[in-house]
Amino acid sequence: MIHIFKQLPSRHKYLLIAVSVITGMLFLLPSDEAKASRSSSENTTLKVAQRYQVTVGDFNKNTPLIPITPPKVDEPATVIKTSTTNIVKEIPDTSEITPTINVTAEPLLENSLPDEPSLTWKKVTVKSGDNLALIFNRAGFSPRTLHDITSIKAAGKSLKKIMPGQTIRFGQNNDKQLVKLEYQQDIVNSLLVSLGDDNKYKVTSEKRTLETREKLTSAIINSNFWNAGVNAGLEPSIIMNLANIFGWDIDFGLDIRKGDYFNLVYETKFLDGVEVKTGQIIAAEFVNQGQSYQAIRHSDGEYYSASGRSMRKAFLRAPVNFKYISSSFNPRRLHPVTGRVTSHNGIDYAAKRGTPVQASGSGTVTASGYNKYNGNYIFIKHGERYVTKYLHLTKKFVKKGARVKQGQKIGTVGSTGRVTGAHLHYEFLVNGVHRNPRTVKLPKAQSIAKTEKAAFLAISEKRMAQLNTNKRIMLANNQE
Repeated sequence: MIHIFKQLPSRHKYLLIAVSVITGMLFLLPSDEAKASRSSSENTTLKVAQRYQVTVGDFNKNTPLIPITPPKVDEPATVIKTSTTNIVKEIPDTSEITPTINVTAEPLLENSLPDEPSLTWKKVTVKSGDNLALIFNRAGFSPRTLHDITSIKAAGKSLKKIMPGQTIRFGQNNDKQLVKLEYQQDIVNSLLVSLGDDNKYKVTSEKRTLETREKLTSAIINSNFWNAGVNAGLEPSIIMNLANIFGWDIDFGLDIRKGDYFNLVYETKFLDGVEVKTGQIIAAEFVNQGQSYQAIRHSDGEYYSASGRSMRKAFLRAPVNFKYISSSFNPRRLHPVTGRVTSHNGIDYAAKRGTPVQASGSGTVTASGYNKYNGNYIFIKHGERYVTKYLHLTKKFVKKGARVKQGQKIGTVGSTGRVTGAHLHYEFLVNGVHRNPRTVKLPKAQSIAKTEKAAFLAISEKRMAQLNTNKRIMLANNQE
């Protein structure tokens, strides 16, 4: 080292000596005591090479917290573990002073659970030929999911009734799992399927309440009954109901004349202020060829005249919706096939093949068969006095011995047997004697119970007042 020192230039020698002297003096001078302040009112003296513990704010006691002061040293800050009680930092055992780090921690919020993830919705419209398997597959869900839902009786029964044009909404989470299903069964009823906390599906139903309002309308028949109803703004269901109410007294195929008129009060159903469907006819009047007929709906769902007589008769005037009568009741008719004069003991109602045929009254089927003259035929006995017969049917839906109700579909119009075209041959017998079905006096059904008659007459009076007011307005407008 001395040999190297001697070879240095004089200027470098003097500089090296000066640095050595200054360094020596620094080692010989005494050190100052280090001080750390925890607060403005506390002073703690820290000594070199001595180990300390620093306690920072107790959250349970709401101890004031001190903001974090980032370290001003090059090495990384020491990692500090936190809890809801005390947070302690240990200074490593070293001869050097480790900078003090003040720690701030915020208390955890109670009930700070994450929000339920939002669902992604898919809307599937049912197509013709669809089944549940196809619908769920199109929505992206497995047969297993379909099985889990349809195995619930209420869900399976409702979903299997889906019709083309209806929609099903599927709500899935971020894991593509079906969480909610919504099926609008009709205007009022909805089916809701939800995935529970136990990872099982639960079914609930929702029924919305419709607001019922009353509506009055009237019309004069100029061409035919159906067109008059349509022009009055009536829906097909109301037009047909009106015909059914008065069908025991009026033959809507033959008795309607120009100038006949009707007026009625009926229900309309509203949902959220929008008319969505029509309800029942409450009261109605029909004037046919100058004869007035009134009908008031009772709480039992049946219709009675203004005085309380039942509108329902024991028999329908015509058991089929026909186009025209091709052959009337005639004891001395010339047969169109044989050319001989033979009695025609019934009425032939011409109608399209397949048109439904109804039982004109309640009773028991005494015969259901086929022969070359009658084709497919059905005979029904109604009590001890009456028998009705239905001939030339395409199909028969009842067998011998079956009990049938008035209006029940028993067969369809055809051209079986000795006939020249599709029609229904209908016979009506009283005590074994053939009578003209169009003119025979039909027995009436039971009228309103005596115990309910007083209440009914009070309602009938109000309804008739409505109908009379509506009729006056209609006739006045028609004269203008």
